[in-house]
Amino acid sequence: MVTEIQTTPQTPIIYPESDGQPMAENTEQFRWIVTIQGGIDALFKDDPNVFVAGDLLWYPVEGNNKLRVAPDVMVAIGRPKVKRGSYLQWEEDDIAPQVVFEVLSPGNTLTEMAKKLDFYQRYGVEEYYIYDPDKIDVCGWIRTENQLTLIDTIKGWISPRLGVRFEMSESGLELYRPDGRKFSTYIELDNQRQQAEERANRLAERLRELGIDPDAM
Repeated sequence: MVTEIQTTPQTPIIYPESDGQPMAENTEQFRWIVTIQGGIDALFKDDPNVFVAGDLLWYPVEGNNKLRVAPDVMVAIGRPKVKRGSYLQWEEDDIAPQVVFEVLSPGNTLTEMAKKLDFYQRYGVEEYYIYDPDKIDVCGWIRTENQLTLIDTIKGWISPRLGVRFEMSESGLELYRPDGRKFSTYIELDNQRQQAEERANRLAERLRELGIDPDAM
């Protein structure tokens, strides 16, 4: 006699793409998140295998939709630039984001940040940076012998993965690309573009005064 065993299909696990929390609690925190994310994204704009995201949920373990975190900025080197609703690590060649940034707001607690440090330690982050724009204070951790250890001196520090240099001024954190250019806000970038256009227009006008057609050059 053959006995048929009835099996109940397993309900697919849903990995939510939102945790219901705002990306930022105030304009200053938002400005810094956008500036850091945009600066790193621009730095690697020609590399199709560097994925940079802001406030994207990262699930490190398949089957566990409770175990998750949404870094303010995360960088996954070796992963393609494609649209994602969340970062499911087991679908990303099991590559964890190597670099993570958190920008503090008054609502962040020491307990919350300690839990995040433990999460990043446990699931393979190589570089972890925290910036507090209110206190103008930055700190970082680097993975050494499979352990995230505090970076003693952050001023002048160069990220091994990004090549980005950290500096501090009276106005706050300053990040510099390997070519020496500073990370800028959208307003600063627009001002720089306008200044470049004005210089170009003045040069063109001067060339015309000398009888040279700049459009023919």
